[in-house]
Amino acid sequence: MSDNARNCLASCVVETIDKDGAQNLVPNLCLPLNCAFYFPEAMNVNPQRYLQALFLACQNSAEASLGRKNVTLVKKSIDDVFELEGEYDAVVICLGSKIDFLPGLIGKLPLRTCRGVITHLQLPESARGYPDGGPSILSDAWLAVQGSRNLHMGSTWEWQSRNYSSDVTAEEASRALDELLPKASAVYPDIEKWRFAGARAGLRAMPPVTSRGSLPLLGCVDKLIGGPAGESSKFWVFAGLGSRGLLYHAWLGKLLANAVLSCKEEQIPCELTCWKKNKQ
Repeated sequence: MSDNARNCLASCVVETIDKDGAQNLVPNLCLPLNCAFYFPEAMNVNPQRYLQALFLACQNSAEASLGRKNVTLVKKSIDDVFELEGEYDAVVICLGSKIDFLPGLIGKLPLRTCRGVITHLQLPESARGYPDGGPSILSDAWLAVQGSRNLHMGSTWEWQSRNYSSDVTAEEASRALDELLPKASAVYPDIEKWRFAGARAGLRAMPPVTSRGSLPLLGCVDKLIGGPAGESSKFWVFAGLGSRGLLYHAWLGKLLANAVLSCKEEQIPCELTCWKKNKQ
């Protein structure tokens, strides 16, 4: 892992630490294999804030490069993607897990739905707080640390679920805690001192497993959704990024944008469009 990180990005700092090194970061931290990778410059990303900042960056970039051109966020409910047909030169459908609920695409994309629950935990005032600057932890369960007394623990995997509500019932939250706490406590035993403070859920849209791994789905879907005869390269999908979306999205977005602007799907690597052949 260290070699791969350095080969990809020279500035990526990856340290190998043993049990003693881990406990210097977080008291009582356990390493079952007496080895862990520590990323001193790693950070948690809040998806909603990140997307808001990304949209602002797009606006600023458009103004800087295109003069008076604007990037506008239009919030509008539609029942069918063809309602957008006359308004835009091209439409990129990137709805995450909800893409499989869109008329015209229901059951046509090889996506595997999976509901995940994350729990919010808080540390009582009577207990010693998590170390300032202490790392988040990625193990069988992950802990996203939010200061000395707040963290998020995740995540569960409920395959084939169609429930995309973010609300979590008391029963579902209890099941999530029963599943996640033993995994987290194997590395961070002090998690038993933390108290449940809430839970949220989301529905993942996972790509199919192939001989090359689980790769996102990109490409033009005019024929798939039954577009008008004679029209070409009007509707595109960008889906199935899975848990690596934060790593993939910018590069894949650039590839897709170039393909859309040129109306040439072949500009997208064939590994990301081969799913269409299996649908024909």
